[in-house]
Formats: sequence, structure tokens, C-alpha cells
Amino acid sequence: MSDITVTAFFGDKERPFILTDDMVQELEAKTQTGIGVLFQRLTAHAFMLADISETIRLGLIGAGTHPEEAARLVHTYARNRPVAEILPIATAILAARWLGADEVQADG
Repeated sequence: MSDITVTAFFGDKERPFILTDDMVQELEAKTQTGIGVLFQRLTAHAFMLADISETIRLGLIGAGTHPEEAARLVHTYARNRPVAEILPIATAILAARWLGADEVQADG
């Protein structure tokens, strides 16, 4: 079985991100779309900004970050940042769930 954990520099250090089954369900509810369509939207650059921030936030929570801390980190380090800076992280989180972490490079 492939690992679905991806590590990426976010904020001030390398952090783990995991989209567990529960986090996938929450992501689908928050973005009002299925994970397959969401993955397509990110890779086709046809996303909404919330697709990126929610993927990062829920990836942090799935990896064990307290929900309040995850929200704070996203508020501090993902809001009002260049999309090109945060999109690779969100894409890597989804790709790790889709393909397995061995196939993913979070640095873009």
C-alpha cells in the first residue's frame, strides 16, 4: 500500500499533509465537488481559491495539526499570497491521495 502523506514547506517549516477519508469527505463538502473533479480543476488551473486553501487546511488536519492551528496557518501563510506559491502545495496534497506520495513532488 502506498503512503498518502506528502511533506511540503508551508509557513515556517516542512509540514506533513494527509487527506484521510474523513478529510476527503470534508473537502468535498466544503468545495461542493467530488475529489476527482477537484483534482482535475487544480491540475487544469480551473480552480476556485477556496479549493486551494481548503485542501491545505484539511491536509494539515489530516496529518494531526489541531483544527484551530491549521486554520491559523492557512490564514497567515496562504491568504493574500501568490497563487503560484500555494497551488503546488494543494496539488501535491491531492496528488499524494490520488497517486501515492512516492509519485509526488510538492515543490512544483
